[in-house]
Amino acid sequence: MQRTLILVLAAIGLGASTMSSYVHYKLLTDASYTSACDVSATISCTQAYLSPYGSLLGVPVALGGVIFFAMVLVIAGVAGRPGSKTRENAPGYIFALSTLGLSFVLYLAWASYFVLKTFCILCAITYVAVIAIFIISGGATTFPMKTLPDRARRDVRTLVSSPLALAIALLFVAGSAAAVSVFPRDAAAGGVAAAAQAQPLPQVTDDERAKIAQWWEVQPKVEVPVPADGFKVLIVKFNDYQCPACKLTFEQYKQILPKYIAGGQVKYVVKQYPLEPECNPGVPNVVHNASCEAAAAVIMARSKGTSDKLEDWIFAHLGPPLLTPDQVKDAAKTVGGITDFDAQYLRVKEELRTDAGLGQLLGVKSTPTFYINGRMPTQILPAQYFEVLIQLELQRSK
Repeated sequence: MQRTLILVLAAIGLGASTMSSYVHYKLLTDASYTSACDVSATISCTQAYLSPYGSLLGVPVALGGVIFFAMVLVIAGVAGRPGSKTRENAPGYIFALSTLGLSFVLYLAWASYFVLKTFCILCAITYVAVIAIFIISGGATTFPMKTLPDRARRDVRTLVSSPLALAIALLFVAGSAAAVSVFPRDAAAGGVAAAAQAQPLPQVTDDERAKIAQWWEVQPKVEVPVPADGFKVLIVKFNDYQCPACKLTFEQYKQILPKYIAGGQVKYVVKQYPLEPECNPGVPNVVHNASCEAAAAVIMARSKGTSDKLEDWIFAHLGPPLLTPDQVKDAAKTVGGITDFDAQYLRVKEELRTDAGLGQLLGVKSTPTFYINGRMPTQILPAQYFEVLIQLELQRSK
């Protein structure tokens, strides 16, 4: 009965981890991808996976979950099967493995719920599976854990003497190594952006351009109360400086926006929408700590001519550890040259509330949200597709 429960829990955990790995892979390789488990700003897989806590040494932690649950399945399914010489020891191996897994998921759960203020559905499934496996395997272990090393040495000798068991072990190791090696590296939650900066943008085919134009034509248009000042295209971005997806678009779109802005064709306006109720009353909970301070610092830096430099610094230091208000204030002073942050903060916070109020009026639900001449892309687009939208609006203006 205990073995069956462990097999079922490991299968559930493996399914959730595999789906998590797929979602993370798509987020790293396709900026237009939207996960089905992104329900809101506080219930979001994307916020968790693209955060600094979503990867370890550049490898998504979801992939570690796949390896963990697959290992539990192999131990329970092969070593723990009836008639196996290692059956008695299998629960102890799983208990030792799940002890390590438990410490890791507790850390991830703390980071998700108390630091990021985000609930990830797929992550929660794996957390529950690990905790249950830990409890069940602990109860099924019938020998002192201090004897486990000696038992393991005997079982390794048995493993080596069995061609089938050795083949399974080698296939498992090879499969795990292959999965890690082929997965795109996530450089501080900015894998797509880093890759995009390192190479030219992919060419958009005529067929892709036609499909984008057809889709864009039917998107609803709203009146955005921001003056265009005679520019042909007005782009308004609602931004949060503690938002990984905002960092991604900030880095990606650097490749395309400057040439249109410098050419006098596009007006680009950034409105602040911090996911923190201190300066955005429309947000019920603190999703991103220090978002208000970061946005305020960038606004204050405009008068110093250092806002671009400070903005680069903030996104470059998007955790871990996540920025704190004190760190933002220190950067405002050392990077932005702002020596009176506290004196200005109350005044600037009112400007932030005005920006956030505009976002609420327009129905902004998450960050980043873009409006291009009043039309809103319903998902984060790769830079080359975002540029197509700009070109379509320029053609429309003629």
